[in-house]
Amino acid sequence: MSAGTTDPALGGLDGEELRGLLLSRILDVPDYPKPGVMFKDITPLLADAAAFGALTHALAELCAKHGATKVVGLEARGFILAAPAAVRAGIGFVPVRKAGKLPGATLGQAYELEYGTAEIEIHVDALEPGDRVLVIDDVLATGGTAEASLRLIRRAGAEVAGVAVLLELGFLDGRGRLLPTLDSAPLEALITI
Repeated sequence: MSAGTTDPALGGLDGEELRGLLLSRILDVPDYPKPGVMFKDITPLLADAAAFGALTHALAELCAKHGATKVVGLEARGFILAAPAAVRAGIGFVPVRKAGKLPGATLGQAYELEYGTAEIEIHVDALEPGDRVLVIDDVLATGGTAEASLRLIRRAGAEVAGVAVLLELGFLDGRGRLLPTLDSAPLEALITI
């Protein structure tokens, strides 16, 4: 898309205008949660109806673009972005939670952390064969949780339509970690830093 043209998929904003709006509402918080970390706080974006609406619209359009029939949101901030995008796209929302947080029968997937392991879960009946699932999260950092969610989706019998994130921290190379597991499914980042 050339500069100055608008894309209806972005709520009337062109890609650069959307990126600028979203970036202007993300607050840098130094030394949180520990010294040396620059935390990207999206709560100001969520509090701005226009920015949150533009983000929701863009994510819903990615659902349509990739033929998603369900959206998976990753705990916890992914829930905030994925649920309204699913509603706007007219498709179902499925939460992926930390182990032990969902009632009833679940399917789990362990993954490696920098110092140890973690596990995420989904309800065993949340996805069906034939579902095309778009994973939505706020930030792609090292890619561990997103990678585990892709494995979980496939183990549940569904197809991965792709991954969409508000913000990709390119210097942490989560994309590199995800590429083999994506298996040609797209990874869409609205902002990459």
